[in-house]
Formats: sequence, C-alpha cells, structure tokens
Amino acid sequence: MLDVSAVSIRFGEVTALDGVNLIVEDRSVVSLMGPSGSGKSTLLRVISGLEHPDSGDVRWDGSSVLDIPTHRREFGMMFQDYALFPHRTVAQNVSFGLRMQRLPADEIAIRREGALDLVGLTDYGPRSVATLSGGEQQRVALARTLAPEPRLVLLDEPLGALDRALRERLVADMRDIFESIGVTALYVTHDRDEAFAIADKVAVIDGGRIIAEGTPEELWHRSSTDRIGELIGLNNRLKGAVEVSTNEPTNGTVRRSSFRSGRYQVEVDLDAGSSVVAVSDQRLEAGTRVGITSERSPLKTED
Repeated sequence: MLDVSAVSIRFGEVTALDGVNLIVEDRSVVSLMGPSGSGKSTLLRVISGLEHPDSGDVRWDGSSVLDIPTHRREFGMMFQDYALFPHRTVAQNVSFGLRMQRLPADEIAIRREGALDLVGLTDYGPRSVATLSGGEQQRVALARTLAPEPRLVLLDEPLGALDRALRERLVADMRDIFESIGVTALYVTHDRDEAFAIADKVAVIDGGRIIAEGTPEELWHRSSTDRIGELIGLNNRLKGAVEVSTNEPTNGTVRRSSFRSGRYQVEVDLDAGSSVVAVSDQRLEAGTRVGITSERSPLKTED
C-alpha cells in the first residue's frame, strides 16, 4: 500500500504541494485529477523519487521510501511521451528494464513475451518502434512498464498525446489489463472521463491540495463546492448516446462498462456481429444480456 502523508514542497516562492495526504490500496487504481499547475505531476515525481519533499513522508507497506533511490523503489513509471528508443525494436524496448535488473536471458524473454501478450502485441517483438502507430507505441510503453512486475505503477498523462477516440479505447483496455493482473497504480490526468473510466477512486487536486476524494460515482453525486464541480465538469452530460436496456428482447452482450458523466458508458457486442457504445443508468457487468434501442456507429478497433 502506498501512503503519502502530509507532503509539502516549494519551488522558490511557489508552493507546489501543501500537506498532501493520499492512500493507494493494494490492487487498486487511483486517479489523481486536476488542472495544469495543480501539483499532480509534482506529487508523482515525489513518489517516484525524482523530487524530495520539504516535509512529510512517502511510505510503502509502512516503511518510508524517501531515502531509497528511484531505481530501487520498484515503482514503474510511464509518461506521456513514452520515452521509447525509436531506433530499437519493440523487444529491445520492453527488455530494457529487465536487463537493468540483471535477470537471466531466458527469464527476460519469458517476461517480455508475456508483457507483449498482455497488451495485445503478440509477435511485435522484431518490429521497429519507429514503424508503429501512436496507440501501438503506447502499448509498448505499457508493456515495458509492466514487464519488471513493479509493486506500484505511476502513470503521468499516458494518453495525452493521442486523439480522443483512441484514448477512449485505450483507457478501457488499460483498465482491463490492470484488473487482470492486480496492478496497484496511481494514474495522473487532467481529463475527467479518463479518471472516472480507469479508477477505483479519484482524488481531485487543486492548488497543491487534495480537495476531494471518492469513487467516481461518489464524486459525481456528492454535493460539491463550485470549484470541485467545475473541475469534474458537473454540467457536462453524455449526449446523443445509444440507450441500453436489460428488458426483453435482447440483442447484445455487455463487454465492459465504466462510469462517465453521471451515467455508465457500456460497450456492447451485438448478436449481428458489430459493436456499439451505449449508456445505462445502472452498472452492467460483463456478460449481461441487453437490448439496444437504436444502432449507430459501431466501435472502431484500435489501429
């Protein structure tokens, strides 16, 4: 478990973090959401060891990590620019952290191939990173982050460089991956839909302070201050989305759902063979049989 306790840090006259407290439970995903300059990336850098706080503590399973160098904290980091080696192969990029651990070659190969399978890039190992699409590069970066089996994954705006449609698809895929292997993660973003879709809990940071915490549903429905409402976009709603119903007749099966803008966004595989995005007032588990009232654009697969 990650426990950030009363962390503060100043850069000259600017207070970047002001007594921040945050807990990330084992096998859970917490989104840290806030506008530019709110302190979210600074907090990530403190947790990773790239910055040292002026006061407070960062503990893992009860023990402080402040005096442990970044490379020995066993935290995996993924950033917006991916930081891949463009002239090396996918396999060489994913193997990088494993080689730094001085693992045997056979174990490196097993972990590398397992990570690529996990992110949907089986057999991509020989390909050059420079030939990949943005979405594929993002998956390579995720595979490289997960391959060393870090005890905590830190993600700083990992989808920020991608277009909206691809971000929607990949954030759902990342959530599925995190759930499948029980990842403990802190996901930094300024985007509410990303924060709500991927997280078990969302923390809102503003002016270097955590001003609200809760599940996506709790934050949405809670009576909030004007500032919190502004930051999470309480006036926005899903518009023009296909409706889903659990009443007969049914014509599709839920693939997954996530909380968005006061309702649940549901991906449905239709019996006819296509897929649609629909909305529901209730959470629908994967495998639930549903009916779609009208069929619009099918989901596009990632490039």
